Amino acid sequence: MRIFTATLSTETNTFSAIPTGWSCFEEAGIERGRTGVTRNGTGGLMHLWGQMAEADGHSVFHSVAANAPPAGRTVRAVYEALRDEIVADAAAEGPFDVALLFLHGAMVADGYDDCEGDLLQRLRAVLGPDTIIGVELDLHCHLTAAMLENANAIITFKEYPHIDAGKRGRELFRLCVDAAAGQTRPVMGLFDCKMVNMYPTTTAPMAAFVAEMQDQEGRDGVLSLSLSHGFPWGDTADSGARMLAVVDGDQARAAEMARRFGERFWALRHAVTEPGLTIDEALDAALAAPPGLAVIADKADNTGGGAPGDSTFVLKRVVERGLTGVGIAPMWDPVAVRFCHDAGPGARLALRIGGKAGPESGDPVDLTVTVRALSDELVQWGLGSPSVLGRAAWVEADGVHVILVERRIQAFSPELFTKMGLSLEALRIAVVKSTAHFRAGFAPVASLIVTTVGPGTLLEDYGAIAYERRPGDYWPRVEDPFAGA
Repeated sequence: MRIFTATLSTETNTFSAIPTGWSCFEEAGIERGRTGVTRNGTGGLMHLWGQMAEADGHSVFHSVAANAPPAGRTVRAVYEALRDEIVADAAAEGPFDVALLFLHGAMVADGYDDCEGDLLQRLRAVLGPDTIIGVELDLHCHLTAAMLENANAIITFKEYPHIDAGKRGRELFRLCVDAAAGQTRPVMGLFDCKMVNMYPTTTAPMAAFVAEMQDQEGRDGVLSLSLSHGFPWGDTADSGARMLAVVDGDQARAAEMARRFGERFWALRHAVTEPGLTIDEALDAALAAPPGLAVIADKADNTGGGAPGDSTFVLKRVVERGLTGVGIAPMWDPVAVRFCHDAGPGARLALRIGGKAGPESGDPVDLTVTVRALSDELVQWGLGSPSVLGRAAWVEADGVHVILVERRIQAFSPELFTKMGLSLEALRIAVVKSTAHFRAGFAPVASLIVTTVGPGTLLEDYGAIAYERRPGDYWPRVEDPFAGA
């Protein structure tokens, strides 16, 4: 068989003023198959698919692998250029038996509310009706009609934190190769759960729901089950949680399985909602925690959801309350990083920190700091791969420690502190800018984990998000959006 692969991925916060342009993709690293894709690079899943294809005796053509960190709408010309390069490769190098794509599912560009659906529609036009097109999506995706009409099979991550991208990639490869060999005929069914929220899967009842999906796969013709959580801060007509079933040859069965699991998820809506605390409530809880490191997740400033990563609301309260032994990471402030590098280790200087991206970042905080350590390239590992935060600086002001970074990356690992030389034993509270992905790294070393819900960019009053494109018939805005349906 001949297999085509490509990656085009970013998660768009349509309420964010940060444009996603060429520099965002180039910073993450654009890879092209003609020069090679790498295991730990942007084309990591393509590399995996290439290894699996080679082991089975198939040939592979790798196209573009492009990824950008979450931010605002992608610049139209940037999206169109990357899209057109992928489509041109497919047209020039075809025919192909299978096309495998890793897309985010919540990418929005100027003029395109459904980038993935647009790309798949154009790929289908050049690949033809017989090519099996398989797509792996982040579970924070918007499943659309155009995606389902132009793909043969879609699989999303099951886990949040996203620790299973490789597993889902392997499943997609096998499913699509089997279909191309005529062993199966995948068809898809979709159920709109009419819910908007965030649903970490590491604790009950979501962990059990994920296990239930996996237990059903391989039975009664069910090839795959995926729960699309949706991305709350992507204002599109299709945002929100949806249940997807891929079944062998039976469209009615696919629809029935999607409905069954979708209704099961709907029934869990109150139990899967994680309450958040105000900043002072979170700080009070951390101070009252058992001995050890208490971790506070500053969810409203999670760059993984398109926030700037430079909000100062928590830092300001820590300083105002006179707390010590508090570490905050990562704080995106390239200007402050440059000043610290120019000043050098051990320097003492007046530094204006954070609050630069906009009103949702709060006001800058002016502190007299000591530069404790510098890094020319701070790297943390998370979700099985490295993330590079660029140049970094550890500064301290009267027992308050801030890790300043050049690049907008969320917190994944305690390495944010320890690689800068800041021992976790020196901290009683670690404030991390993340929603859920930090848990895998911090849970083993934390005596307590609590979350704060703002202020900031990613406010969690889901019923009050100022949607313009997404209809208002969803929970929790409406108590029963299915009434009268």
